[in-house]
Amino acid sequence: MRNLSFRNGIPVVTGLIIFAIITLIFLNPLLEGKKLKQSDIINYKGMSKEISDYRDATGKEALWTDAMFGGMPAYQISVKYKTNLIQYVDKVLSLGLPHPANLLFFYFIGFFVLLLVLKVDKWLSIAGAIAFAFSSYFLIIIEAGHNTKAHAIAYMAPVLAGVILAYRGKYLWGFILTTLAMSLEIYSNHPQITYYLGFILVIYAIYEFIISIRDKFVPRFFKASVLLVGALIISILANIGPLWTTYEYGKESTRGKSDLVVDQNNQTSGLDKDYITQWSYGIGETFSLITPNIKGGSSGYIGNNPDALENVNPQLKQVVSQQNAYWGDQPFTSGPVYIGAAIVFLFILGMFILKGRMKWILLTATILSILLSWGKNFMGFSDFFIDHVPLYNKFRAVSMILVIAELCIPILAILAAQKIAEEPSIIKKKSNKFFISLIITAGLLLLFYITPTTFFSFLSDAESQQLMPLLKGQNGGSYRLLIANLEDARISIFKSDVIRSFFFIIITAATVWVYSIGKIGRNYLAIILGLIFILDLGLVAHRYLNSKNFESKYSNQNPYPLSKASQDILKDKGLDYRVLDLSANTFNSSAASYYHKSIGGYHGAKLQRYQELIEYHISPEIQSLQQALSKSQGSLDSINNAFRQLSVLDMLNTKYVIFNPNASPIANPYAYGAAWLVDDIYWVNTANEEIDALDKVNIKSNAVVHTDFKPAVGTYTSENEPQGKIEMTSYSPNKLEYKFESPAQELAVFSEIYYPHGWNAFIDGQPVPYFRANFVLRALVVPAGKHTITFEFKPNAYGTSKIISLIFSAITILLLIYGIYVEIRRKRTIKE
Repeated sequence: MRNLSFRNGIPVVTGLIIFAIITLIFLNPLLEGKKLKQSDIINYKGMSKEISDYRDATGKEALWTDAMFGGMPAYQISVKYKTNLIQYVDKVLSLGLPHPANLLFFYFIGFFVLLLVLKVDKWLSIAGAIAFAFSSYFLIIIEAGHNTKAHAIAYMAPVLAGVILAYRGKYLWGFILTTLAMSLEIYSNHPQITYYLGFILVIYAIYEFIISIRDKFVPRFFKASVLLVGALIISILANIGPLWTTYEYGKESTRGKSDLVVDQNNQTSGLDKDYITQWSYGIGETFSLITPNIKGGSSGYIGNNPDALENVNPQLKQVVSQQNAYWGDQPFTSGPVYIGAAIVFLFILGMFILKGRMKWILLTATILSILLSWGKNFMGFSDFFIDHVPLYNKFRAVSMILVIAELCIPILAILAAQKIAEEPSIIKKKSNKFFISLIITAGLLLLFYITPTTFFSFLSDAESQQLMPLLKGQNGGSYRLLIANLEDARISIFKSDVIRSFFFIIITAATVWVYSIGKIGRNYLAIILGLIFILDLGLVAHRYLNSKNFESKYSNQNPYPLSKASQDILKDKGLDYRVLDLSANTFNSSAASYYHKSIGGYHGAKLQRYQELIEYHISPEIQSLQQALSKSQGSLDSINNAFRQLSVLDMLNTKYVIFNPNASPIANPYAYGAAWLVDDIYWVNTANEEIDALDKVNIKSNAVVHTDFKPAVGTYTSENEPQGKIEMTSYSPNKLEYKFESPAQELAVFSEIYYPHGWNAFIDGQPVPYFRANFVLRALVVPAGKHTITFEFKPNAYGTSKIISLIFSAITILLLIYGIYVEIRRKRTIKE
């Protein structure tokens, strides 16, 4: 760490300046005051509108929101943990760069720190940081708006740097850097990336343990391990707020185990296997690490690449241009995981010329990452991890695990470059290894270019299943001609990038060879490699993040202009209704959430029971409603009759339906309201019976209740029919109030989503038990008389965690200050 903090102060500053300049050049529209259009951020603005409005109005945090999916905790949307001081460290490290320049800058400095800890030459460290930062996937996720993911990726490298220092015997700085970097990593709030980082750290620790036994340094290993565990504990406690609330929420979300029994071979204690492996990287697609368009790049029309159509039959150009440019195994993709042809060449070369455990650690992690990214294409291996590795089944999109390879491959590549820089003669000594590396990379690409169909198919599996049967039909000849021209267009895309990668490998190999024979100096080697990385990786990254992705900051402010339908709905000042938006993708859009309490929304981890309600009841009811609307021809009686049949949408208090945003909404006269009284309980014994009963029972007059809740129901006895009334009198995200009046004891059902971690019920200020009814809702037994019923969301996890977070985030910062103080004293002592 001394090398990083003091002795190399000038190169560190030089590196930071270079990184800032490259960042601003690459994202130059920011200098014009423009903002990046990010689809996920547009959705985020809809998701978080109620939360941010509440924060602006009260200065408090909305821990719950009714804006999406009938209601859900706000933890994974926009809750701020103001007592976590780590956020201020993160801001300082960004040097005030605007979003998303700060994320690209974080990529640079994180990897730069790691390479300096690995004692890589300062100029090579700058070049290596460029190679890491411009890995295509890292820029693609910024364009998409996956900001927390990008943030977490940026801090992976410095966490690894801290661990390496600790195991090298640099206990103080190993402990400090690990604590600080891991605190920032967890603060980034992307558990999946942090989890994948854990794979690298576990592999590193295993290798260290084995070597400590061999070299008889076991006590040193355990000392470092204890310090690292301590660093992990401090970083967890500094971020305890989001971790604790996420843990609670995770058990109730789609990441937790379902109470329903459906397909035991597919179900796990987390997500279903099909869902986990839906985005699996193709085995052949793995060559995108060295050639970006090995499977066409991103999903989109072939017509977006005019050069690909040059050899297509003119009569078929229009048809071919409308076909997908991507023909890989994933449902769709925003772009490939491209690490760089030059970097892959140096990585392969490093496997031959490097010695020591670091090579094997990085290789092991890389291979594991690639095998797991194949998901359903290598299901036996995936099954083992899903069934036996803790928490693995909590995450989807297994292709994301390639972030491990994107970290490890550049490390080994730059270590190989460092070895060559220190020992130029090694290329001559191992010239056979040099040429083998060239054959494995450039040679293989040349074969791909010469005979592409020998190695790859240019139709996706889905296309093959769709098109091949048509070849046997009456128009088989026409389809055969179409397929041939489609393949020609895709081969053109393929070959263009294959030859591109081939030349970058040749240029890199030539640079290394010229350096090895003494024709250029060491600094020039680093500078030339840096330029190669910029041209190779930077230009590919520019395909997916460029000026076209930016817009005026004014047009970026309100992504959801107020439609006529929403304008009409907002005239209803009632507190107790929800909106179903059929004009958008109901369960993958937050447009309605921007203005209303919504049945739908946009979120990667819904409450499990609500997701199941969507699948079993809401989606079928929506389909039924759409059919009725299309057949009704505006008949009010027909529409109302359709609403009468939609009991689940009615119990969720769906009062308005947006069918055409430019027209008035459709009102549902049968919505049950914010709360209603029932006259009987329909008891069930399993979750399957519970969800099935919603079709069998009149839920307007009966509450479907699981027998687990009999203690909460207590001595309630049903009446022939309700004798009282109940209405909502006050609404805020964290607190709901109702007025109740009845001459008899009643059972009230509330159109609010049941969540057991934080909601508390009160009658006239006194706490009372409540329970789950109708699979997802809350219910409560209310005594006779006039009463005020209150539901208040006050989770212990949030309140307690604020104090803990303040203490341990302060400790983290004090550790950093102490480390700097110790270094200053050490330096003064040396001078004296």
